[in-house]
Amino acid sequence: ARATRARIAELLQSRREEPREDLAGVLAQATADGEITGDEAISLATSIQVSGGHAVRNNSGSMMYALLTHPRHLDRLRREPELLPKAVDELFRYVPHRNGVGIPRVAVEDVEVGGRLIRAGEVVYNAYVAANRDPAVFDDPDDLDFDRTNGPHLAFGHGPHHCMAAIMARMEAEIMIGSVLSRFPGIRLAVPPEQVEFQHQGLIRGPRTLPVTW
Repeated sequence: ARATRARIAELLQSRREEPREDLAGVLAQATADGEITGDEAISLATSIQVSGGHAVRNNSGSMMYALLTHPRHLDRLRREPELLPKAVDELFRYVPHRNGVGIPRVAVEDVEVGGRLIRAGEVVYNAYVAANRDPAVFDDPDDLDFDRTNGPHLAFGHGPHHCMAAIMARMEAEIMIGSVLSRFPGIRLAVPPEQVEFQHQGLIRGPRTLPVTW
């Protein structure tokens, strides 16, 4: 974390000295104009790096693992490429996104949720990974089902915490999966599924490596 912060701070400093028309340049200019503080600029840049790099990389690995361990689903996507957008949405529901239960939220006022009073200042974890497998919402929630029609998932959060890059994330997943299936039609796992190790450190869940052959 310290190394990442140092790299981002160095990048923003270089943009202040030599402005460029990129996102780091925008953050550096906003800091210079007093719109945000230096710490806020680093925090925003870190969030973008985590969401745009770390999350996409790990989600992509998790989605491919899910497909490679569901060969009938994979074969169906090869036969019906038009199904890909719907399949991607189901994969976002099916694949656990985070390690643990997610980011803590702090109540700013007393509020009642599900018949329980949460007092101002109390910390609440919103376990949306579990919500995406809620049997009261989804039929056969532990099944990967490309024909699923009931119940919206919470992989991108909800309300004020809904991911602003949800549309881009879906597009990236569609391009990634579509490109892999097109370029490597015979792709399959090169090791037994139980030998694929998933990382237990960090915010986002994903395979450490995903050995494949074709």
